[in-house]
Amino acid sequence: MGGGGMGGGGVVDPPVGSALQDPILAANASTTPGIVDVRIEARIAPAVVNGAPASLLTYDGSFIAPTIRANPGDVVTLRFRNSLPYTTETNLLGHVKNVTNVHVHGWHVSPGMDMETGLPADAVHIPVPAGGGELVYRYDLRNQRPGSIGLYHPHVHGTVAEQMWGGLVGALDVSDGPITALAGIPTRLLVLKDITLSNGEPAPYTMLGEYMHGKEGDVVMVNAQVNPYLPLRPGEIVRLRILNTSNARFYRLSLQGHSLHLVGTDGGLLDKPYPLSEILVSPGERIDVLVKASATSGDYKLLSLPYARMGGMASSQITLMTLRVKGSRTSQSLPAAVNPSAARLSDDPSLPRPRFVLSMGQGKGYVNGVSFEIRPDGTIVADEHHSMVGTDEVWEIVNESGMDHPWHQHVNDAQVLAVSGGDSTYAPYAQLYTRAPAFKDTIVVPKWGSATLRIPVRDYTGMTMYHCHILEHEDIGMMGMWHIMGDMPM
Repeated sequence: MGGGGMGGGGVVDPPVGSALQDPILAANASTTPGIVDVRIEARIAPAVVNGAPASLLTYDGSFIAPTIRANPGDVVTLRFRNSLPYTTETNLLGHVKNVTNVHVHGWHVSPGMDMETGLPADAVHIPVPAGGGELVYRYDLRNQRPGSIGLYHPHVHGTVAEQMWGGLVGALDVSDGPITALAGIPTRLLVLKDITLSNGEPAPYTMLGEYMHGKEGDVVMVNAQVNPYLPLRPGEIVRLRILNTSNARFYRLSLQGHSLHLVGTDGGLLDKPYPLSEILVSPGERIDVLVKASATSGDYKLLSLPYARMGGMASSQITLMTLRVKGSRTSQSLPAAVNPSAARLSDDPSLPRPRFVLSMGQGKGYVNGVSFEIRPDGTIVADEHHSMVGTDEVWEIVNESGMDHPWHQHVNDAQVLAVSGGDSTYAPYAQLYTRAPAFKDTIVVPKWGSATLRIPVRDYTGMTMYHCHILEHEDIGMMGMWHIMGDMPM
């Protein structure tokens, strides 16, 4: 599959492949309602990428990784083993390879230790050594919103990009729980991922420019398949839960002859369907859409339209998947409402208004002029922000570079109050997220522009992170430390 890289231009339209296959489901060893107990192992395993044999980094030997599924209110135990080969080899940035861990991107859980058991929750500062290191995580989803979508992936600074590029990423799928508006609608999970192979392995990082630009692959896949087809009857409705698990590639999604009815985003379900002709999904973002198949039989392409995430160089138009509409007609209706409790947050000039400035230069990324670094003696150099749990803040994220940055903050999600900048292809994204009651933990801040977010700081104290989710930018320092504090005793 040629083209498709940053600034590639043109059209990438591979032939229709096999029927869409869902990622496998991580086995739940628990039979107790409300308890999910899964084992996940990071290891190198054989895979097939667009017909070519490959050796990839995997969770449980599967590309794409097993989906971890849970309900709101569940307690999830993740028994993780790092079976990547032990090595002292360092990568281009000087970090030891194959040391890894697990970040649950999109789960509203403690950034430290679980209070009941003392086990780590989303404690991304704890590395798990290669060659058989193990760690048990415990995630309490009592405060998780119904219908939210997340992803799990490594978060050891300096190695995140190459490990996720090589295949270490999977979906977190939280059910709708008590919300029943979408019950009975067939649901498919679409994990978008790109990669380039070199000698049967993920193409290595060989230049600092790959970190400055972000790495895009020449094979673009849905659930590890190139242009699979999804069969539907005319008039049938399907729900697509879509995750961008690429390192740096933006997907500007559009479905020929159809609207995408947005019913959920990163943090859960919206008040109603929002019909869209296109929607931008940056690295780390997730969307939940309904599609009502055309009354006219035929093949309809799910496209990633050209988008210039850096400078004026637009990406190729890529056919990601084909909707194959045929058979007897059915008559199904889209729901008029989804989540009645979803509501917009308003601005409040009395709230704290911290400012985070993103910039790049000299092979590094910066937040407020500071490039994240862990020095050999363990000292951390980083931009740091302190918040008080139980309060709200309004964050202004300013992009002083000529490249879009998907801003991601851990633990607490936010609503977008305002954006500035961006061209005509960014405008629909800005219009959507400044009017819909969407909770977001990842938001595109356009080049030379800004985004203003209202963040409810809720439930959990501890140290966590904010960073650019072009993962190469995180690895070269576009990351800061967020200290969430509790009330001090009198």
